[in-house]
Amino acid sequence: MICHSIGDSSQFLQYSTVFSTSHSDTKQMELEVAVKAAAGAPDVLGDCPFSQRVLLTLEEKKIPYKPHLINLTEKPQWFLEVNPEGKVPVVKLGDKWVSDSDVLVGVLEEKYAEPSLAPPPEFASVGSKIFGAFVKFLKSKDPNDGSEQALLDELKALDEHLKAHGPYIAGEKITSVDLSLAPKLYHLDVALGHFKKWTVPENLTHFHNYKKLLFSRESFQKTKAAEDHVIAGWEPKVNA
Repeated sequence: MICHSIGDSSQFLQYSTVFSTSHSDTKQMELEVAVKAAAGAPDVLGDCPFSQRVLLTLEEKKIPYKPHLINLTEKPQWFLEVNPEGKVPVVKLGDKWVSDSDVLVGVLEEKYAEPSLAPPPEFASVGSKIFGAFVKFLKSKDPNDGSEQALLDELKALDEHLKAHGPYIAGEKITSVDLSLAPKLYHLDVALGHFKKWTVPENLTHFHNYKKLLFSRESFQKTKAAEDHVIAGWEPKVNA
């Protein structure tokens, strides 16, 4: 899964400036976005959660876009020419193709201010450790290494947050934090269910209600990968 997720504030400022000076009427522009194609099915949306995060942002903000599905095992020449690192997702902002989902979400929030998806600063990192804990548990071969409990601790913390502040991370309104978590929770559900026959405990009721809210949104249904593609994406890592 060659997905790019780590943000860089200098990159954000650089591409924010490029975008603002290159386009005066951003609302009328159809953005080009390159995302992962499914393994073995190059015409089908793939399983990259960071690609889905960007697509969710575009959908929730009602920004017109043109998707390019990229076969990561046989990347097209045009894609490598504009994006030599070959990572997804990337979006064409002005005359540059920009990678990194954190940077992209930040630029889109600034340039397409309504509807706002900006979370309150104090909630910006809620749930941020869940994905790492999920990956460690998924790949673990040792049932006594503490990785399952570490994931449970993170999920319980999210459940407690939602109990106090829900139904979304920041209350009644969906934000970019929710759009970052949604694809990761989907991968958690599908991959742990398939490879470990593991499910999130039912007593985390606020978490389960939250997940249902996210997964039922039109934007999520439109941008999610099929479960078999998610499984295929994780299989080499689980069996490594």
